[in-house]
Amino acid sequence: MNTRDTIPSDEDLTAFIDGELTAEEAARIETLANEDEAVAERLEFLSHASLPFAQAFAPLLSEAPREKLEKMLAAIPAPASAKSGSPPAFATRRRFLGALAAALVAGIAIDRAVIGIGRGFSAKDENSEWRAVVADYISLYTRETLAGPVPATDVQAAQLDAFDEKLGLSLSPEAVALPGIDFKRALLLQYDGKPLAQIAYLDPETGPMALCIVRSDGGPKPPDLESRKGMNVVYWSNATHAFMLIGRAAPDRMATIADGVRGRMAV
Repeated sequence: MNTRDTIPSDEDLTAFIDGELTAEEAARIETLANEDEAVAERLEFLSHASLPFAQAFAPLLSEAPREKLEKMLAAIPAPASAKSGSPPAFATRRRFLGALAAALVAGIAIDRAVIGIGRGFSAKDENSEWRAVVADYISLYTRETLAGPVPATDVQAAQLDAFDEKLGLSLSPEAVALPGIDFKRALLLQYDGKPLAQIAYLDPETGPMALCIVRSDGGPKPPDLESRKGMNVVYWSNATHAFMLIGRAAPDRMATIADGVRGRMAV
């Protein structure tokens, strides 16, 4: 951060959120956030995102060199403000990001939820915000992430049952089935303190695809299309929920698939 035109790194941004920067550095980032939409959006993402990455990458965790990583993390010095005698810990997100970088080099995915990021910035567009968070998350999926057999119909139904209580959304395997695309799992995640349903699929042609759902009181909105993280997103809402279908299939194919899902979920 030596020049005014330097774009801040995620480490700098999280340090800003944590109040760890000098007054001059904090003022510089605040100015950039006000003038540069990309910086503002990244601050919003780092302030709000809370999704369990470890759950998505559990197979990698089982193969990771844990002993080596633990030694690397133990070598990170505790902050000056730490109480004497306290065990080493992720005291701030800034230190966590350093550990995360080391973990990624080692091929490890760490649960994003443990970062405990606060809410320093309010989202300008709540619907856009949650789609941005999901896109960041899904962009990390590979075919290997979703490898394995397709769950039996009764297993799919049991996973979908979790959405009913938390989201008020009763779904059947038939309702969420996508033509020619394998259902892989249904997860109940959390975004900004609210439940978020994710149904992950594996498209033989283009790889991972996901249907994600949150509660919404914004009212019905027709389907629209956008591009995020190199993927295509079709999003819409009904009277009670907002939906997004995200994947790497061509826009027209994504729109066709989304139309089928909408028709089965119409209320």
